[in-house]
Amino acid sequence: MFENLTLNWQFFVAVVVILVSAYLIGSINFAIITTKVKSHEDIRDYGSGNAGMTNVLRTQGKGPAAVVLAGDFLKGVVSVGIGYLFAWWLMGADSLKLGGYIGFLFVLLGHLFPVFYQFKGGKGILASAGAIIALEPIVFAAILLTFIIVVLCTKIVSLASICAAVMLPISMFILRLLQNGQDIVFETVFCCVVTALVIFMHRQNIARLAHGTENKFGKKK
Repeated sequence: MFENLTLNWQFFVAVVVILVSAYLIGSINFAIITTKVKSHEDIRDYGSGNAGMTNVLRTQGKGPAAVVLAGDFLKGVVSVGIGYLFAWWLMGADSLKLGGYIGFLFVLLGHLFPVFYQFKGGKGILASAGAIIALEPIVFAAILLTFIIVVLCTKIVSLASICAAVMLPISMFILRLLQNGQDIVFETVFCCVVTALVIFMHRQNIARLAHGTENKFGKKK
């Protein structure tokens, strides 16, 4: 990823365009927008207080939740796509992956800390999932399988999300090890940073899990 990287003006322009675009895209919170349109209220005042798909499903219903799922997922896909485009255009084909990772990081930060909503956003699962499928579909399959298994076994979405986040660096490391990837250290460390951010955003869920009071899937608050 970094072997043929040249630190010139094109590099800095590409990085700025990618990170600003991805952050602003990430700051578009579909849970907040959808709830405003449907109920003229702020989703952060309802249920768990989280501006995410699960809380919308519990408090607003399946239709609005489907809109949030699609919107937040596509944010990740589009941001990585923008990263690829500007990396290819301004830095060269060897920098595609770097552009994608910049897009991933900043769409996640935008989702977690949106400039449009007082820096109080969601927990980043769907935006991250969209970015991961654009970057590495095999890793996406591994974390999706983890999520599904944990949800089916426990009915607890937050626990499934945390387990899927933990699986991210593990599956990336194993995949790159099998592929003899040259960027295995960077990509694994990057995934660990993403996992740490997601787990931090789930800290209240972790406290409820520890006390046995976390909500289960299908149960309204």
